Amino acid sequence: MKIGIFFGGPSREREVSFAGGRTALTHIDKALFQPVMVFVDGLGNFILIREELLSQRSIRAFYPHQTDSRFNVYIESLANRSSDELEGQIRAIGQRIQPQEFRQYFDLVFLAMHGPDCEDGGIQGLLEWYKIPYTGPGLMGSAVGINKILQNELIALVNGQQKKTASVSRPAWDQADKAVFFESLQNRLGLPIVVKAPHQGSSIGVVIVRENDLTKFTQAVNQCFFRQEIDLNHWKLFSEEEKTGFVQDITELDSGIGYPVVVEETGETIYHPNDLLEKANAWAASGYESLGIASVNSEDDVLFEEFISGQEFSCGVIQDDDGTAVALPPTEIYNVTSFDFKSKYQSNTTRKRIPVGTSLEHNREIQENVREVFTKLGMNVCARIDGFLTPDQPDEPGRVLLHDPNTIPGMSPTSLIFKQMAEIGLNVTQAITYFIRQSLRERIRTGKDMVRLRQQLADLDTRLADRRNLHLPTEEFVVDVAGDAPEAAWQEAKAWYGSQAAQGQTRPVVLLKTAQERHELPINLLFKDTVAEAQEALAQPVHPLILETRERARAITERFS
Repeated sequence: MKIGIFFGGPSREREVSFAGGRTALTHIDKALFQPVMVFVDGLGNFILIREELLSQRSIRAFYPHQTDSRFNVYIESLANRSSDELEGQIRAIGQRIQPQEFRQYFDLVFLAMHGPDCEDGGIQGLLEWYKIPYTGPGLMGSAVGINKILQNELIALVNGQQKKTASVSRPAWDQADKAVFFESLQNRLGLPIVVKAPHQGSSIGVVIVRENDLTKFTQAVNQCFFRQEIDLNHWKLFSEEEKTGFVQDITELDSGIGYPVVVEETGETIYHPNDLLEKANAWAASGYESLGIASVNSEDDVLFEEFISGQEFSCGVIQDDDGTAVALPPTEIYNVTSFDFKSKYQSNTTRKRIPVGTSLEHNREIQENVREVFTKLGMNVCARIDGFLTPDQPDEPGRVLLHDPNTIPGMSPTSLIFKQMAEIGLNVTQAITYFIRQSLRERIRTGKDMVRLRQQLADLDTRLADRRNLHLPTEEFVVDVAGDAPEAAWQEAKAWYGSQAAQGQTRPVVLLKTAQERHELPINLLFKDTVAEAQEALAQPVHPLILETRERARAITERFS
């Protein structure tokens, strides 16, 4: 079965997706599937990418060819160039294919893309039009999963949760008395206030306003609208190097607003950092005091939420063959002020534990809330839903408050969804096989192209059954905790295990060797960050919630492990 792995995309999360596509390629079961790597660029082109480029550290390291050594841009900064030049950029990294050609290259699309156009029903609708099955939730679940304002309303309808929220449209914000608006929000939500861009993921466009500071509040709202004002009086004082750094910083999609930008005073579109540099110089020389710019992909609304004090968690949901939702053991995120983009992807201090460090009853309540929201919001296959557990009070038990369903969870080897699926006995390779098989099953439920999809599912199930009946030879990797470099050996063992599992030719086993004995490690312990953590977990009894979840997920685990 040929699997088109779509990664990259036009959203602000494209670099996260670039890493996720490599994970899918590394870990997909090569005995069951033939991966076809399809890089989706920022202009929406589908490119059969040359595989050697996947080792690059980021998209901009290979695409587009950087024509100005001062700047490091995405392809959108060249969007106003000729079609021949853009086609040349594509040919330099691979072969462009059109949607009507997809079925010539692959049977199913594995979506490793995130954010608008990628996770909101956009790409899903395109694939359904061309009768290409794809992984993850369908159109309705995807559309709900990308809209944080709608999510809050629907979650409250499902489970009755009471969370204080507000929103403002961009026209209303522009006309508002900012001081009066800020004061009214504080009266309604208190401080701190969480400000969110409602259609972004990976905590991009999220700012916490902690103080009664109107300037910081205004900056936070504009940041979440993806707009920025350049103070031209300060601009005149910048050195050329500082000016170059300023317009380059706007390119960064996690912290800047991204190109192209629109000059709000004139409506002119600016594609490249050098063009903005020249525009700011010209305006400053003409005596203007400020220059307002906004991303062409600005948000039209901003969401405000009350700040929740409590234990932060993330809980995945998967499905049995009949569509029954099974909530996985929730992961608690701690030792971090807020679980933002930096703490998710750039920090080594964020700590996680499974399940949440609370009572068994509270963990069950989290799972039940997550399962119910997943089901009633029309999601299927898989999602990850985040939330908070507030502290118990003398007169009130702690509350579970949910937000931000993620319909295409992050796909790095250490992503929360893979850690949680490991707790029921599935490694990354088996989890990817689950995504493919269950997605095929869910696409059948739409009633489109059923005969062909049923045949694909039957063929895959036959191959899965054959695999379960195989007696693969065992290969072992021993980690000696008393050796010279046990931590290095631990990281090597985890990489070896992932590679062996993806080849499907052996049954890989990691053994932990102590002075007294050798332990065959269960899959979930291979997701521990350090060998010391694995040793500690090995000595502890399995948490009752994990035992309960394993029992509920038994049919899933037995099908894929």
